[in-house]
Amino acid sequence: MKVGSREVGPKCTPLVIAEIGINHGGDINVAKEMVTLAANAGAECVKHQTHFVEDEMTIEAKSIFPPNADVSIWEVISQSALTPDEEVELKAHTENLGLLYISTPFSRKAADFLAEIDVPAFKIGSGEADNLPLIRHISKFGKPIILSTGMQTIETIRPSVEIMEQAGVEYALLECTNLYPSPPEIVSLKGIEELRKAFPKAVIGFSDHSIGSEMALASVALGASILERHFTDSRYRVGPDISCSMDPAELRWLIDRSREVHIALHNEKQRTAPEENVYRFARASVVSDADLKAGHVITENDIWARRPGNGEIPGYRFDDLPGRILARDVKKNTQLRWADFQ
Repeated sequence: MKVGSREVGPKCTPLVIAEIGINHGGDINVAKEMVTLAANAGAECVKHQTHFVEDEMTIEAKSIFPPNADVSIWEVISQSALTPDEEVELKAHTENLGLLYISTPFSRKAADFLAEIDVPAFKIGSGEADNLPLIRHISKFGKPIILSTGMQTIETIRPSVEIMEQAGVEYALLECTNLYPSPPEIVSLKGIEELRKAFPKAVIGFSDHSIGSEMALASVALGASILERHFTDSRYRVGPDISCSMDPAELRWLIDRSREVHIALHNEKQRTAPEENVYRFARASVVSDADLKAGHVITENDIWARRPGNGEIPGYRFDDLPGRILARDVKKNTQLRWADFQ
C-alpha cells in the first residue's frame, strides 16, 4: 500500500507512526512542539485524533469513565480536542517538516473533515474496528485505511475487511491490545501471523500499547510493516496515554532498531563475505591423530578435525577419508592433503 508517497509493505523498512493522539491536552502549541520533536527524532509519520464530540458521542458518555482517566470519556475528549482551524494548522506544520500527517476520525463529521483537508490515509482505531457504518463511510473516500484490531477476533473484523475490499481501498490491519499500558501477559504477537493468514491482501502491522519497545521490535521480526506507538515530548506529562508513550529518544531508538531488524529479517541463510576471515580460523581441518606409515589404510581412529580451517581437507569431509591408503608417512597432528593418499 502507499501512504502519500511512502510505500508500505514487507519489502519496505517499517513505517513507524508516532501517535500524538490527545497527548497535547488540547494545546495547539504543545501539539506542534511534539511534531517538531518527532521530526527531529527521524519520524516519517505522525498521527492525530480528530474529535467532534457532539457527533461522536451521546450524552451517556458523560457517565463512562475510562480505566486510564479519572474523568468521563466525554470530558477527556472535550478537553483534548483541537478546533478544526487548529488541526489545519497542525497538519500544515507537520507537512512543512516533511512528515506525513494522518488522523483517526471518531465520527462521520470528523471523517468528512479529514477528507476535506486531504489527509493521505485514514487511521481507524480499535474502538471503531467493527463500526461498520463508519468504516463504510470512510471507505467511500477511496483513500488507504490503517485499521487497528484491538478487542477483536479474526471473525469479528471480517465484515470490516469485506467493506474495505469491496470499496477497493488499500488497507492495513494492526495487531493491537487495548489496555494502557498492555502487560505481556495479554499482548498477542501471534496475532500478527493470524491476521496475515486470514487476510492475505492486507498489509500487517502492530499498534503497541506496552511499556518499552521490545514488543514492537519483536513484531518486526515477525513481519510487521507498520509500527504505531503513542508519542509525547516528555514521559512526565500528565495524560491518559502517557504511560505507554515513547519520548523522542525512544522514538529514534525504535526507528533505528526496527530498520536493523527488518534488514536482518530478509537476509538469506548463507556464509557471507565478511565472515570469510573468521571462517578460515574458526572451522576445522582434518589432521592425522597418530604417526602413520605409507601404505596404512585410514580408519576413523587415525584422524581427527582441529583448527585452523586453512587445511586442504575441511572437517566436513572427514567421512571421505576412512578406507583410503596413505601414499607417504605423516606425523601426528599434521594437516592432511588429498595428495597424501593413493
